[in-house]
Amino acid sequence: MKLIESMNPRTGEPAGAGVSETPAAELSSTLSLAKSAARRFATEPLTERSALLRAIADKLDDRAEELVPLADSETGLGKPRLTSELARTTFQLRLFAQVIDEGSFLEATLDTPAPDAKPVPRPDLRRVLEPLGPVLVFAASNFPFAFSVVGGDTASALAAGCPVVVKAHEGHPELSRRTGEIVSSVIAEHNLPAGIFTVIFGQQAGRDAVVDHRIKAAGFTGSTTGGRALFDLASGRVDPIPFYGELGSVNPTVVTKAAVRARGSEIASGFVNSFTLGTGQFCTKPGLLFLPAGHNLDTALAEAIGAVEPTPMLNARIAESYAKFSAELAAYPAVRSIVTPRLHTEPGAWGVPALFVTTAEKFTEAAETLATECFGPSSLIIEYASTHELINALQSVEGSLTATVHGEQSDLQNITPVLDVLRPRAGRLIWNGWPTGVAVAWAMQHGGPWPSTTNSLHTSVGPTAVRRWLRPVTYQSFPHDLLPQALQDGNPLGIPRRVDGALRR
Repeated sequence: MKLIESMNPRTGEPAGAGVSETPAAELSSTLSLAKSAARRFATEPLTERSALLRAIADKLDDRAEELVPLADSETGLGKPRLTSELARTTFQLRLFAQVIDEGSFLEATLDTPAPDAKPVPRPDLRRVLEPLGPVLVFAASNFPFAFSVVGGDTASALAAGCPVVVKAHEGHPELSRRTGEIVSSVIAEHNLPAGIFTVIFGQQAGRDAVVDHRIKAAGFTGSTTGGRALFDLASGRVDPIPFYGELGSVNPTVVTKAAVRARGSEIASGFVNSFTLGTGQFCTKPGLLFLPAGHNLDTALAEAIGAVEPTPMLNARIAESYAKFSAELAAYPAVRSIVTPRLHTEPGAWGVPALFVTTAEKFTEAAETLATECFGPSSLIIEYASTHELINALQSVEGSLTATVHGEQSDLQNITPVLDVLRPRAGRLIWNGWPTGVAVAWAMQHGGPWPSTTNSLHTSVGPTAVRRWLRPVTYQSFPHDLLPQALQDGNPLGIPRRVDGALRR
């Protein structure tokens, strides 16, 4: 049986004893448990479901002194960052508990009979969103809490009433195992079936699970290559399933001449802070910065980068890929380096900040190469000589999670055509800010056109993420006692409902 081992990115030494990959027989048993738990969990009272999420959050908070050091040993992200991320994770769980209690996520809709309706009489119609069934979640490496075993995908799927099978990420197997044990203990304490939540290990187990008929949907955060391969497996099944993948994103940022004149140094500093945050391993990192030619910010940018110390990356494989990408970009014709990357000789997986520059003309000619996401603390500046050059270059950029504009009030007329290009390419548009830092809020959209996600209709962050794991079902002319509570007369759940077109409480 193959062992999955993690390495401490600071030292290059093993971070734990390792975790065994899930064998085929155990995977099959796990999926059967999830299937058998689906109906029970879907029909559990909403109050019990929300109580479960709050209890999981409480138990994770209680175990912070154990979990944070464990995460730090496997990822090197640092205890302050990981402590904050664990708090974000438990906040997400409690927020989804509030979503359950509020009830509008069910989208309960009632149309009463209308025998005189045209062109045909209308029967009694009642529509509600119901859980899809067992969900497969592929944990991410760069957020070992918030996008991992019990991160946003898991929290939203549990909120929807779906059993969750988590495929743990190889980058933090010990943390994944322990987090899974804690969540499972809470489920047992609530006398709920064990199949409501399980963790599996190994790439083969993940591939086998995504094509198994017992899995009804999947969520993924990771590379474009890996996500596309899994998306194709999910779509190629005899019974294709929804696959919600968050993949690659370059997050273009445009700065106008007026913005440079008004606050160029501030923009330079904010940009460097943003693209080096978390060692450049955030999916919202601004990977492309469009600056007007003659901006004179090279010195400010170089000084800002010089103040950023090399920090550990998630693992040696990612560090090697980053170093290779940076070297290839530095050697590319028509690309120059703002700073010469410093040598870092300490053992382990370290990310050294780098910043490169090219022209809009050269970028447009080679966008297939230059507009590629780099997972690490580097970014590419594209200098444009005119709005026409800027528009042409932006049209070469594929879909992203975000797009940012730094401008002034005097720019509004010139910015309109820029927004016309950016809007269809991003899920979140930002004015005079930076894309890193994704608020967990009702209005958040964390998803965008391909290749940033496989489905731009949904978000993986915020309460509306629950919508991915639900499907609409209409009950026509059903006896009252056979209706789900959400659709019964008198509104026994006390949730918002739309009745004959009017929203009521």
